[in-house]
Amino acid sequence: MMKLNSKKILMVLTSHSELGSSGEKTGFWIEEFAAPYYAFLDSGAEVTLVSPAGGQAPIDPKSELADFQTEDTARFNADAEAQALIANTGKLKDVRAENFDAVFYPGGHGPLWDLAENADSIALIESFLEASKPAAAVCHATAAFLNIKDASGAYAIKGKAVTGFSNTEEDAVQLTEVVPFLLEDELTKRGGDYQKVADWNAFAVQDGLLISGQNPASSTLAAKKLLAAIS
Repeated sequence: MMKLNSKKILMVLTSHSELGSSGEKTGFWIEEFAAPYYAFLDSGAEVTLVSPAGGQAPIDPKSELADFQTEDTARFNADAEAQALIANTGKLKDVRAENFDAVFYPGGHGPLWDLAENADSIALIESFLEASKPAAAVCHATAAFLNIKDASGAYAIKGKAVTGFSNTEEDAVQLTEVVPFLLEDELTKRGGDYQKVADWNAFAVQDGLLISGQNPASSTLAAKKLLAAIS
């Protein structure tokens, strides 16, 4: 039974499943969904899932490999209800910031293609910020912050501490030539105070209403910062 005063968190997943012209599949990284999702649920929050296309959100098949499994991914694999939600996401264009307390974007390479320049996503994040509600993203999903602007028309990340998948991490997974852009470079170009720690270590940063995590290991940290921001 949902508490009447439970917080409402929107999670926005990618709909993009093609890894550029590589012939491989991509999507969202399962740990980056599962860790925040269960952190939110366990805190008593109500979670709604949407994606640009609606319906089945694509899971990056690499994220399902044995090396990348965690307690949270195991919980997801045994959770028919969560799997059904992933298979039936709502449409991004149909949601409004006024109905939620916060928004969270899980990463994976998919968001580089369909969330960085998505007009519905940009408008949604801008409306969260205008309403003084926090927006969080982890790993490649920080791309969703690239083109949001503040009331004055400046990039919202200008002068703000921000992180996301680093150039050295992209190089380590050998996708530097496949991705449409390097996230670290683009965050920096827009005036963001890009910060990072050593590859694959957990790191999340909050500056005002914007919360970002560097890589898959940072998912829980970013989720906890978001929960603290709305508590």
